[in-house]
Amino acid sequence: HAYWRLPKEGAPIEMALPRKSSMICWFKGEIVFSLEEDWTPRAGGETFLRGALLSMPWEVAAAGSSDAPIRIIHQPGPRESLGGVSRAKSKLVVTLYENVKGASYAYDFADGAWSRERIDLPPHGAVGVVSAFPDTDIVFINVESFVDPATLIAVNVATGERLGEKSAPARFNADGLVVEQHEAASSDGEKIPYFLVRRADMAFDASTPTLLYGYGGFEISMTPSYSGVRGKLWLERGGAFALANIRGGGEFGPAWHQAALQTRRQTGFDDMIAVAEDLVARKVTSPDHLGVMGGSNGGLLVGALYVQRPDLFNAVVCQVPLLDMLRYHLLLAGASWVGEYGDPEKPEERVFLERISPYHNVSADKTYPEIFFVTSTKDDRVHPGHARKMAARIAEQGHDFSYYENIDGGHSAAANLKETARRMALEYVWLTRKLA
Repeated sequence: HAYWRLPKEGAPIEMALPRKSSMICWFKGEIVFSLEEDWTPRAGGETFLRGALLSMPWEVAAAGSSDAPIRIIHQPGPRESLGGVSRAKSKLVVTLYENVKGASYAYDFADGAWSRERIDLPPHGAVGVVSAFPDTDIVFINVESFVDPATLIAVNVATGERLGEKSAPARFNADGLVVEQHEAASSDGEKIPYFLVRRADMAFDASTPTLLYGYGGFEISMTPSYSGVRGKLWLERGGAFALANIRGGGEFGPAWHQAALQTRRQTGFDDMIAVAEDLVARKVTSPDHLGVMGGSNGGLLVGALYVQRPDLFNAVVCQVPLLDMLRYHLLLAGASWVGEYGDPEKPEERVFLERISPYHNVSADKTYPEIFFVTSTKDDRVHPGHARKMAARIAEQGHDFSYYENIDGGHSAAANLKETARRMALEYVWLTRKLA
């Protein structure tokens, strides 16, 4: 897309920003923007890499000049990504994810250059700016982790002083829990990070009930998060939880997403398989005690694992899933996802989609773990027909499955907290019975 300036008089002027970029804000005379692809603004000149946060002088950019000096605010490294940018009165607040762990920095611009100072925040969690305004330097930042509830911290970004904080109440007993980060080698050798939450005294004898979760799509990052339900119904009861940061997500910027885009989708599935195998190799768990859960695009992910590696799992929770990849574009919002998955109407892409489509690859001749389909009659994003058809097919083939279709609730399969509690209770009770 192009950015245009509409002057009070005269014709519109196309600004000197790259077509695949996101304009974020104006700060101290600079236009701040991020790149969605590599950009070489001048032939033979410097190339700025996708994921970079850049700026250029407003006066030059707004005039449409290609001679604007381009300044690097931050160029993420291979294991970094840009989380968000907010403008305060005297600083630009930038959230970065460094190997999937959040940090915030206060940037300043003076004499044609950017400088930064790290904001003092608790480490190893998810970080997000909740409130920042151009007329004050007091910024509110939220921090949480797998074992620490959300904490809202007030910071004066001009001085770096923390002014106060307030935490949500703990919803489960996190005493004795440890959070680790490991890496698994995928099929092409790429190192795939994942978090593991477990009891410190857990025996490495392959017997721990373990739930693996992943998503891997639409450049959405899976970052540490606090869940009272997961803590109360799974971690407190001795289970372990693993969160995989597979390709297709946004954990390490646009390149991490594009590595599993369209006909490269199998890459993300292979990443998830590698994490599951690593959990088994470390003797955290074994296939008899390992379950996997995913929703929406993650439902496609776990559906693919169900048909491709049934030997790795004993339970699969498949929530509001895509499963028929030859007709997904004809159902509800599916046509808007052709850029993510590929086009079944194009012969070469259809061949690939049929190869990864769970609905078209489940077989009567194989043994599968039990799968639990969760969907909603009123899901207006992913049609419940995906789950219904898959359940009907595996029923015909004689495989075991469980099925829950809530009448209300849209894509969350729950319309209110009571229905959400019921759905989650069903999922965790079912997982406990299968894996413990």
